[in-house]
Amino acid sequence: MEILLGSDGFGFELKEDVKAYLQELGHLVIDIGVNSPDTADLYPDIAHTLAAQLTDTKKDRGILICGTGIGMAMVANKVPGVRAACAHDPYSAERARKSNDAQIITFGAQVVGLALVRILLDHWLASEFGGGRSAPKVARINAIDREYRKSPYAQQ
Repeated sequence: MEILLGSDGFGFELKEDVKAYLQELGHLVIDIGVNSPDTADLYPDIAHTLAAQLTDTKKDRGILICGTGIGMAMVANKVPGVRAACAHDPYSAERARKSNDAQIITFGAQVVGLALVRILLDHWLASEFGGGRSAPKVARINAIDREYRKSPYAQQ
């Protein structure tokens, strides 16, 4: 699987550990930065870059890491067509894919450690969108997304 990976300075060390873990599992990891914990790069820029690349290049999945994971998810979800979820427990990580078809998962380096992130990634990577009762909900999310792409507010 091709996976885009990015972090801000707070998430740098965890990002490096996640990259090594994903490569051990045989995934192709495309690291979009940052390259140092002492960076001036802002998490909104990293999240926007990764989410835009994910939709432009049709990569399989994306992972974003900041202090809490919340800000990265908020920014990624601003990019049309993206569904990003912040997860701190295995059930949420799994349901992000199975119920919500999330292509991006976000983590908080100040919230979870590497051992838990490995478990969360195992659940998320092993899961696929299940459709079923969730299909009309994801379809509605996509419809709302399309409505706002046409909206005059999208132009501002």
